[in-house]
Amino acid sequence: MENKSDYFFECSWEVCNKVGGIYTVVKSKVRQMMKYYKEKYYLIGPYFEKSEKTGEFIKEEPTKLLKGIFDKLAQRGIYCHYGKWIVNENEPNVILIDYSKFSYNINNIKKDLWDNYSVDSMGTSYHDFDEPVLWGTAAGILIDEIRLSIDKEKIAAQFHEWLAGAGLLYLRMKNSRVGTIFTTHATMLGRTIATNNEELYDLLDKINPQEKAYELGIQSKFLMEKACAEAADSFTTVSEITGMEATYFLGKKPDVLLPNGLDIEKFPTFDDASIKHKRYKEKIRQFCLYYFFPYYSFDIENTLFFFICGRNEFKDKGLDVYIESLGLLNKKLKEENSDKNVVAFIWVPGDVGEIKKDIVQNRSNYDDIYDSVHDITEDIKQKIIYGILSKQELNSEFLFGKSLMQETKKKLVRLTKSGLPPLCTHHLNNEGNDRIINALKNHSLVNDVKDKVKVVYYPIFLTGADALLDLSYYEAIMGTHLGVFPSYYEPWGYTPLETGACGVAAVTTDLAGFGKYVQRESASHKNKGIYVLERLHKSYEEVVKDMEKVFYDFVHLTKQDRIENKLRAKRIASLADWHILADNYIKAHNLAVDRAEHR
Repeated sequence: MENKSDYFFECSWEVCNKVGGIYTVVKSKVRQMMKYYKEKYYLIGPYFEKSEKTGEFIKEEPTKLLKGIFDKLAQRGIYCHYGKWIVNENEPNVILIDYSKFSYNINNIKKDLWDNYSVDSMGTSYHDFDEPVLWGTAAGILIDEIRLSIDKEKIAAQFHEWLAGAGLLYLRMKNSRVGTIFTTHATMLGRTIATNNEELYDLLDKINPQEKAYELGIQSKFLMEKACAEAADSFTTVSEITGMEATYFLGKKPDVLLPNGLDIEKFPTFDDASIKHKRYKEKIRQFCLYYFFPYYSFDIENTLFFFICGRNEFKDKGLDVYIESLGLLNKKLKEENSDKNVVAFIWVPGDVGEIKKDIVQNRSNYDDIYDSVHDITEDIKQKIIYGILSKQELNSEFLFGKSLMQETKKKLVRLTKSGLPPLCTHHLNNEGNDRIINALKNHSLVNDVKDKVKVVYYPIFLTGADALLDLSYYEAIMGTHLGVFPSYYEPWGYTPLETGACGVAAVTTDLAGFGKYVQRESASHKNKGIYVLERLHKSYEEVVKDMEKVFYDFVHLTKQDRIENKLRAKRIASLADWHILADNYIKAHNLAVDRAEHR
């Protein structure tokens, strides 16, 4: 597909500013957008003091065209910083806007939004609403000034979420010939209802959306979102499930669906992923040795690693389903006296203090034993060879020597602990009221010696240097066997896609955009790779039961079946490659440009 617009401007609050999933959306498709628009592709984001310190934004001198426009806008309090966004080997054009000196104009902007689009912004706070409205308006002014300077060349401008929406509405107020695209990644009303533990999908056609928005106190954002959907030349959402929400809540069906993708070439091949799985699995095993083994031991060779990760949204992210299903699995495996073990990680950031001292001490004592053994590894090899050839008994005293055995016993005493392994790696600031901890206890997941399912709540980001696993996000994923994301509210859901791209099997749901997107691909296969759990129109109890069955069946797969699952997951993830999905963006851009031409 060929692009009809000459220039493409993409506006997002998350350009060079990682806040949530939109950062991944925008950043991961840069390479494909540059293939279409080359040097006429510009990303527009907010400028902060930290912007030039992160290493992502490299400031450069603006072109002659841009410098004149920047000087003109500076007179209005809009200060633009031109440069490049360092995205792997790609360096797209970026304009970051400092809107702080433009804030004098906020009341005039809000009046225009009310007069033209009935956006009620009474009582909004600066950081919650006014700040993105200032930045968005400044972005719209910038794009319109560029349009006035480039004669007859066509422009498409895409605005992600209501946070950028003021720019789109400004362009429409000015009757600019810029083709505008509005993309909602989740409706404000839908996310808020789901977060409030109401049954969103039962309410879709039963409520007055505007009345509900006022009831929940999100009317300004809701009305901004609705106005953008109505005013855009091309209205888009990221998935079928979000499109359904938008149709009911915003009163407009999306013109184009824009499924989110990844640059799959940036992920390891299956062969490389298999090598990395072995390496990172060993690091996770080492963590388990000093986390659990000071208290008791289990067959680490016959242990699978599960994980869930994401924001700490207990219901929306399916943490409730994950924990309760693990509790049922634990009960069933214990009743069967199974030889299978599961260590289930919860990689969900929380309100934390320091790492628990016992864990730090355990690691230090474990490292001491490990180093002692590592130092004599070559000697032991030689003794084994000598013992075999001389037909001596290869007992511990012969291999290690009496003094090392005695020293190791002392170190083992220091490592040994009474009681049970902790549920959480860190001190939580309000542990007594922590929903995750309480849910684990309520479902008898307490890391008892008899438990077949052990749990580790790991409430920090995986940075690769956290003094525990010391694995980055993708490294940790590659070391596991199953990623579990039984979300209730998930407009797209990058985590199961990323897990599959890493060559690891995953669980998603039919309430997640990605789950709906791949549902047909996994339905008919024995080894599904990406398991799509049905949640739409099912009771919570049914979902938990179905999730437990997925767990139980997965635990009992043969090693060959697990490999087949990994292969299948990798193949399914490749369906969401930006190389394939970028055409949807061009379709939306072209539609916007055509409609703008005929306004």
